[in-house]
Amino acid sequence: MAVPQTARAGRAARIDSVLTNGYRPEVQGLRALAVLMVVVYHVWFNRVSGGVDVFLLISAFLISTSFLTKQEAGRPFDLTRYWLHLFKRLLPAASLVLLSTLLGSAFLLPQSRWNAVLEQTWASLFYVQNRVLAADSVDYYAVDDSLSSPLQHFWSLSIQGQVFLLWPLLFAASALCARVLRLSFRGVVLIVFSILFLASLSCSIYETYVSQASAYFATRTRLWEFALGTLLALLLPFLHFSRRVRVAAGWVGLSAMLSGGFLLDVQGRFPGYLALWPLMAAVLVIVAGQTGSPIGVDRLLSWTPLVRLGDLSYSLYLWHWPLLIFLLVWRDAPAAGFVDGLGIVGLSLGLAYCTTRWIERPVRRMEWAHKRRRRVFAVIAACVVLVGTPAAGAQAGLDLHVARLEENAGRNNPGAAVLLPGFVNQADPGAAVLPAAWAMQKEWAGLPESCDADEQAMAPALADNCSRTAQQTSADRSIVVVGDSHAQQWLGAIAPLAEENNWAVTALLLGGCVYTADDRGDRCNRFNELAEQYLLGAAPDLVFVVATNASATDPQDQATPGLGQAARALLAEGIGVVGIRDNPRFGIDMLHCTERNGPDADACSPPRTSVLNDSPPLGELLAGAPSMAFLDLTDLVCRPDTCPAIVGNVRVYLDDNHLTERYVRTMVPAFRTQFLAAAGW
Repeated sequence: MAVPQTARAGRAARIDSVLTNGYRPEVQGLRALAVLMVVVYHVWFNRVSGGVDVFLLISAFLISTSFLTKQEAGRPFDLTRYWLHLFKRLLPAASLVLLSTLLGSAFLLPQSRWNAVLEQTWASLFYVQNRVLAADSVDYYAVDDSLSSPLQHFWSLSIQGQVFLLWPLLFAASALCARVLRLSFRGVVLIVFSILFLASLSCSIYETYVSQASAYFATRTRLWEFALGTLLALLLPFLHFSRRVRVAAGWVGLSAMLSGGFLLDVQGRFPGYLALWPLMAAVLVIVAGQTGSPIGVDRLLSWTPLVRLGDLSYSLYLWHWPLLIFLLVWRDAPAAGFVDGLGIVGLSLGLAYCTTRWIERPVRRMEWAHKRRRRVFAVIAACVVLVGTPAAGAQAGLDLHVARLEENAGRNNPGAAVLLPGFVNQADPGAAVLPAAWAMQKEWAGLPESCDADEQAMAPALADNCSRTAQQTSADRSIVVVGDSHAQQWLGAIAPLAEENNWAVTALLLGGCVYTADDRGDRCNRFNELAEQYLLGAAPDLVFVVATNASATDPQDQATPGLGQAARALLAEGIGVVGIRDNPRFGIDMLHCTERNGPDADACSPPRTSVLNDSPPLGELLAGAPSMAFLDLTDLVCRPDTCPAIVGNVRVYLDDNHLTERYVRTMVPAFRTQFLAAAGW
């Protein structure tokens, strides 16, 4: 039967009795400590503190308390109005930081970071930054710049934004269910969020074990932290402990919360079950509540300066990370020292105060916007436009600049052609280098079509790592490129030849997995097993592989162990095999080297003898598979005495070991001659 109005009012009164006139200063102080933990651990210890997890729990606790109070008091709850006013409060400060980060990135970050910052600006603005970081964390080809991204910290704000959209829907659905089924609203909420808590925690534990890097940023692995805050808000009015117990609980909780980042491997094993440590610590502090004891933790947490810092916590969190990253880039240092750290904390506090006083509060109290829903929407739209316009303009400007350079690239950016005998340089003096540093993520060679499990019984697991050219059935010859990213980069030369000669090209590629019969771990072994099955079934005219492994620490490259055995199995079935010598690998990022030191710096042109031996290790390969053909294009990536980062105004490398697609394409004329000879075509 329906819950009487007096009962609803009574329950609302009990909730209000737990709160101090609807406001708990010790929770605000706890919020301040949580964000201080984040800042201090980031600035001085380069560690994850668990403070973000506490922050997420507090957010859920507060909004859930508000939902429960309104529903049980019988007050109507307007979802659209709630969302509009919520994002009107959140977006202005976030927009200011995003704009400032764009400006700072333009002056302080290397150009190779610009594109990532622009993409992450959009992701942060629309609260999906965590998804971008989660995808990059498991993407072999993603640039590993997460620790140097000035917008990385928006991952937690993105999850919060997503939860702020989801939670009202769950409460509204619970209220509807309770009303239709004549059940207790509080009981329905308890069931819904208990299920969510258990499901998300289970998912978090599993995914943290399987792929901690992506689990750290995923929303589904963090929902349980919010659900715990909701369950706390739900049950708190019914928890009654003596003052002595609450005093003890408060101090135990605070001590555990502050020490967890040092005692636990927070960064490497969160957000699995270990995240219960800081969260349960925060729960103890909140349950302790206002003890009225002179030695209660609430006395510290209700201290006026700490409570006021809690008011600044959102802006403080927004500002501290980009300031820290900009300092580290400017200093070219891996960590901030004590004095620099104090400067970062002080400046962050100053900017947080100014942002809160002159941006957050005025917009929150804007009477003009409160009178009409469309005016609130206009404020939100203005924030989006304020950030989106310069971001879109910057992206368009960079694209236009590259397009203008491309107009004369044939003359100004000959690349590998300058290493050929008789080359005559016709480049304009001071011609720009291509590809542009900010466009390097586009320099991974690839094929246009995806693969499906087809008539040749390609395993679905292999199809996920397969791509191909458009022409297949009417092709004159068929080639399969198989292996890791070092095999992939030669698609930049093979694809143009395929187009010229009506060849069908299929690429079977898995980052970090060379093609071999040797044991390379479960992941690579399974890939190579499926690749061999496909190759023997499809019987292409030719298989192209990388035949050696270069090293950043030893100039003598090694023959790929087990390749001879793998090639012999193919050759026995009449399938040709062509192996290519691996390109040099370096102990430095060649792109970043040229950005720091200039395109002609000696530091970016190491001696050839320091990275690659003159004699490729052919003996072992030919002994295992005598009819296997071999290519060595070292003379097209290195000069006689050096292996530079830039050749013929073209960047040779996109990192410390991968060739750019543009440079490989400049090698096509010489590659064609060697490849056709090796294939016997």
